[in-house]
Amino acid sequence: MLKWSLIAIGGAFGSLMRYSLQGWVQGLTVSVFPWGTFAVNLTACLAIGFLSGMFGGSMLIREEYRIGLTVGVLGGYSTFSTFGLETFNLAKDKEFALAGMNLLFSCGVGTLAVWAGYRLAEHWYGV
Repeated sequence: MLKWSLIAIGGAFGSLMRYSLQGWVQGLTVSVFPWGTFAVNLTACLAIGFLSGMFGGSMLIREEYRIGLTVGVLGGYSTFSTFGLETFNLAKDKEFALAGMNLLFSCGVGTLAVWAGYRLAEHWYGV
């Protein structure tokens, strides 16, 4: 039960962090480029890389707290960091084709799925 509670609390905290940082960074720019989202994704990737390296080394932490931080806080903050870590781990394990496939499928097919979902809503609701 502790693990689920830490995920939920961490997720709420991560979502608030994402909303705050994204809005603040985007407000600093006059560009239509999503710099706020880029900043969130970049900091999330840096954080999950740091935590992964720290927890993979001599730093011992209970599983509940590790999951609360990674799945909860960082999951609420940005799932892009998990995508980055999984792609990095594939490349680190010399699974370069799978790393490339993950990049292509997640970005390419993900964008196509957004397009399809939008078109479906447009068809059903006249967006």
